[in-house]
Amino acid sequence: MNITERFLNYTQFDTQSAEDSTTVPSTPKQLVFAQFLKEELQREGLHDVEMDEQGYIYATLPANTDAPVPTIGFISHYDTSPDCSGANIKPRIVERYDGADITLSPGIVLSPQKFPELLAHKDEDLIVTDGHTLLGADDKAGIAEIVQAMVWLQQHPEVKHGPIRVAFNPDEEIGMGAHHFDVEKFGCQWAYTMDGGDVGELEFENFNAASAKVTIKGVSVHPGYAKGKMVNANALAAEFAQMLPAGERPETTEGYEGFYHLIGMQTNTETGKLSYIIRDHDRQKFEQRKQFIIDCANTMNTKYGEGTVVVEVKDQYYNMREKIEPDNMHVVDLVLRAMQQVGVVPQVKPIRGGTDGAQLSFRGLPCPNIFAGGLNFHGPFEFVPVQSMEKAMNVIIKICELTAELHI
Repeated sequence: MNITERFLNYTQFDTQSAEDSTTVPSTPKQLVFAQFLKEELQREGLHDVEMDEQGYIYATLPANTDAPVPTIGFISHYDTSPDCSGANIKPRIVERYDGADITLSPGIVLSPQKFPELLAHKDEDLIVTDGHTLLGADDKAGIAEIVQAMVWLQQHPEVKHGPIRVAFNPDEEIGMGAHHFDVEKFGCQWAYTMDGGDVGELEFENFNAASAKVTIKGVSVHPGYAKGKMVNANALAAEFAQMLPAGERPETTEGYEGFYHLIGMQTNTETGKLSYIIRDHDRQKFEQRKQFIIDCANTMNTKYGEGTVVVEVKDQYYNMREKIEPDNMHVVDLVLRAMQQVGVVPQVKPIRGGTDGAQLSFRGLPCPNIFAGGLNFHGPFEFVPVQSMEKAMNVIIKICELTAELHI
């Protein structure tokens, strides 16, 4: 089986996670794919294959050298985003893409005018959707690359490597993927998530992240007799949203610029609920952002009465750069060498988001993020070039080979 066939098999499983769920994994359908993946790893000859009751899968490719070599790992998540349906995905391959518009379905067009990154992949074979679902390259492309690399290494014993651990987990898309990851069981000195975007991306810094739940208490009164009595939670919700800077939203920021992102709003006259995510690369600015959203609530409570607006802020993850840069830059340098040796131009950049590797780095497992090759994640215009997946697989293989030269 080649990497394309493997990935296409994976897309046939609906593994969408759910933000408001209280179970682990957040959706039972994720376990269906997890069981399939566990059995595939066993068929492909990996050792110590196990899946716990929460859907976390671990496996080993034993060393083929007697030299004392560091144990390293590769990690990908198998859930897909709640933002777009992952059911009944209908992928197809656009062979030798010519740079023109791609009609996914009648009236649904993937165009380089809107997505200019397409043109960087002319003459490559693009896997696209039918425009009604996401594709799931985030992060099933990463899984396919890891598994295919392990298969290749078994078929090429002349390439020496140390012990390699692989792991696949649920619920990354809702920020919960690393929460139940067993770092001790994984047993690696460092690892990599294969969860980045375009070819060459290498990321060892990411947003600091928090969620903010805003609850507004209004007073509902018949509108004909409402003067001096009604407190309209709809209007207060709109007022609160306008208090946050319009220039500090995802659609107006880039690079290292942080933001407030309103991801959901449910209101009526009596109650209002707003959900935000807060992001910033700089820890001090991150703390200031959290305080600002609390200050907005205090301002409204001064105006409308104590308890009218309640904000609950929870930290989600932090910038892994704090854990990589002081003592673990050799983990990054190894990837740079691997990319260069397989003909991939490195693109070191900050993640405008997060990965499981951020949380794992703070739990003692240095874990930068490497490209998986997909683009336009979380929506129906998602695509992945076959050649990008192959390059990611080659980077994994080369990392394993170079690590074997680092005798303990």
